[in-house]
Amino acid sequence: MDIKRAKQEIKDSIEAYLAKDEFGAYRIPVIRQRPVLLMGPPGIGKTQIMEQIAKECKIGLVAYTITHHTRQSAVGLPFIKEKIYGGQTYSVTEYTMSEIIASVYEKIEQTGIKEGILFIDEINCVSETLAPTMLQFLQGKTFGNQKIPQGWIIVAAGNPPEYNKSVREFDIVTLDRIKKINVEANLDVWKEYAYKQGIHPVVISYLELRKQNFYRIETTVDGKAFATARGWEDLSQLIQTYEVLGKTIDRDVIAQYIQHKMIAKDFANYLELFYKYRKDYGVEDILEGKWNTATLQKIKAAPFDEHLSVVSLLNGKASEMFQKSFLEDAYVSKVYEYLLIYKENLESMRPEDIWHQAERDYQEQIRKELLNHTEEIVMKKAVAALEKFAKQSQNNILKNNSEEQFEQVKEMFGELVQNRENLIELTSEMLTHIFDFMEAAFGESQEMVVLITELNANSYAVWFIKENGCDQYYRYNKGLLFDERQQAIVQDMDAVETLLNKQGAIS
Repeated sequence: MDIKRAKQEIKDSIEAYLAKDEFGAYRIPVIRQRPVLLMGPPGIGKTQIMEQIAKECKIGLVAYTITHHTRQSAVGLPFIKEKIYGGQTYSVTEYTMSEIIASVYEKIEQTGIKEGILFIDEINCVSETLAPTMLQFLQGKTFGNQKIPQGWIIVAAGNPPEYNKSVREFDIVTLDRIKKINVEANLDVWKEYAYKQGIHPVVISYLELRKQNFYRIETTVDGKAFATARGWEDLSQLIQTYEVLGKTIDRDVIAQYIQHKMIAKDFANYLELFYKYRKDYGVEDILEGKWNTATLQKIKAAPFDEHLSVVSLLNGKASEMFQKSFLEDAYVSKVYEYLLIYKENLESMRPEDIWHQAERDYQEQIRKELLNHTEEIVMKKAVAALEKFAKQSQNNILKNNSEEQFEQVKEMFGELVQNRENLIELTSEMLTHIFDFMEAAFGESQEMVVLITELNANSYAVWFIKENGCDQYYRYNKGLLFDERQQAIVQDMDAVETLLNKQGAIS
């Protein structure tokens, strides 16, 4: 299965394992809570989904790459203890607590969350001395003589033998005690993730054209040659940072991330053309609704892959604006939540009080490791806004008048709301310009299908269009993707909105 389905399977398992009856006992006894073994090629996101699952399930996470450990750190160190049996004293070997088990207890102390995931990566690549310990761990949920605390679910990950020479096969006894999930790379699933993470549009568009280059591992005369999802994501972040710094990425730099000479060379050529098209076609002007007949004639005469590059350039900028609009809406909504609390307690609270409450909430959520990246950005921006309100109110001569002070805060909040509306209006206008250009250049063509398809794959685009509408989108979506797809797409929109709300964003 793909990584998205695997993530849901693990979440379902965790919910089932942590479900309790009316007496507070686990419905599935701990002895029957099989460890989950996630098997798949390296670099497809096995570790990353564990962080997402822990935050979405609001539970703890302790992660270890077991190949970094010796038997002593995993099991604990031996020591001699005197014990009395049958009236005689004996010297008995005991073990200190395993570093891994200790980390679980430390996480509980740190976060106050008593349930969680103990994630062990590369579990089938351990040394010969540690292999029996790993079998004991999977079969009995123990390291040395210490058990995993109740409420902590074991999830392990490993690579198939074709990807790692040091892989050890599990015997049937062990396999019969685990829940094994095999995972494969899937570009369509990765693209959904890529849009959420803000992966550079040049990476997304290149992989759409060269799907076979998304994930490849080959053995050559020079050794292993490979391109992985992890490599593309890390390269994307480098490209984005280099653009800010005004630096140029060449084939040699790309090859440091995409360690497959042919793919690195091909992508380097595509990246060069991508920048060339952005300049030649005046993409920034198109986004503002400015283009001329010469531009249309040029794009119509260009080959299809050049068309797709231009579509990707337009979609890439739109994606940035959709994400920016979502974050702006979420953070303004979060500020509004705190201002409602302030209003309800106007006699006993001041602006600085609600600022400090938001700061405490933020720090508590950080301590418990409950915030994902987007939620953390939203909370930080909300706290900063409330701090600004508080400090401006302190300098006002009306600071002792609670009603008038609230009105001043309300006025400052109105500016935030107006900024949000301005951004949404700007994004809506840009989306209209994109469709206008696409109509003039391509009409109801395959290029328009590509644009609609990419918008549907982007959760931020789906959110924006559902919240603010776009007549051209609905018209082309219906015409190009057929009527029966409309209901499914609306359902997808509802599902995305529900997911975003669960992640802490208030629409």
